Parts: sequence; C-alpha cells; structure tokens
Amino acid sequence: MDYSKQSDSDLIRAYLSGNEITLEFLIKRHQQRIFSYIIVRIQDQDLANDVFQDTFVKIINTFKKGKYNEEGKFLQWAMRIAHNLIIDHYRKQKRMPTMSPNADFDIFNIIRDPKMNVESKIIKDQIESDLHKLIDELPEEQKEVLKLRHFCELSFKEIADQTGVSINTALGRMRYALINLRKLMEKNKVTLME
Repeated sequence: MDYSKQSDSDLIRAYLSGNEITLEFLIKRHQQRIFSYIIVRIQDQDLANDVFQDTFVKIINTFKKGKYNEEGKFLQWAMRIAHNLIIDHYRKQKRMPTMSPNADFDIFNIIRDPKMNVESKIIKDQIESDLHKLIDELPEEQKEVLKLRHFCELSFKEIADQTGVSINTALGRMRYALINLRKLMEKNKVTLME
C-alpha cells in the first residue's frame, strides 16, 4: 500500500486501528517542518532533537490514550505541542520567574524588550497570548482604557475624549484595570520575564 498518498487523518486512523507503520509515514511527512520550527527557536541541535522526540512521544501517548480529537489539523496540533514543550523548557531553566502581583512593575514594559533574541521572542509571544486572555476577563470599561493606552498608545487626554469621560475617570479605570490584571495573573499563575 502506498501510504504517501494517504491523508494525515487516514494515517492516524490506520495507526489507531493497529497499523504501526503508518505512524512512521506520518512522522516522516512532517518531521522537517516540526524540527525546523524547534531548531529556529532553540538554536541548539541536541536540545532541539530532545524536544522533537518529546513532541512525538507526547503525540503517541495522546493517540494511545484515545485523546486525539480528529479535526484534520494534525500539523498545527503537533506544532502546538512542540511550542508548549519549548516554553516548558525555558520555564524549567528558570528564565521566566514569577513576579509578585504586588510588585511595582509595568507589564507592558516587560514585554517590549528591544534586545529580543529568539528565546525571548517565544516567551514574549506566550506572555502576550496569556495577557490577552486575561485582559479579555476585565470589565469592559477597564479593558477599553487599557487597550487604548497600551495597544493604541493614546494619551489619557485622547482616551478621555474618545470614551467621553474625564481624564481622572480614564486614569481611575486604568488603575483598576492594572490592579485587576495583577490579581488575574496571580490567580492564573501567569509568569513574566525579569
């Protein structure tokens, strides 16, 4: 049988039905893209090999536990596993210490690092993703001011004009947005770079 012409979904179904060889074809089909993704972010051949192997161990374990959801997007799913393992690696290296939510810091200054290397870029992307999820949990008025200030880079006067409130109200909403964001970070154990 010519497995190279079968879709990812067909290969996975065959593997789950006991045809072990189809997994080899699936891995060979995607190994270059997944490994390239890992090596670009880690830039260490041995470590990239370890993460690549861990990625496929996790994929196989997920298959064996029957937890793989067939959505026809195997490659994206595999890349997400690799991405999470890379993040886990950097977190284990303690390059992402937890910051106290009471510490005096500006979250947005931390994620805007001009000396960004590949490792920092990956971590920054993860932090931004986590932050956007938390920001979406804020009350609407606080979320609006925070987004206008940090993503649209408007002054508080411009925010006040645009939202139809006083500058003091805009400042107050921003203050509460940051307080609530810190609480959400603590509750959700979001970690930040130093």
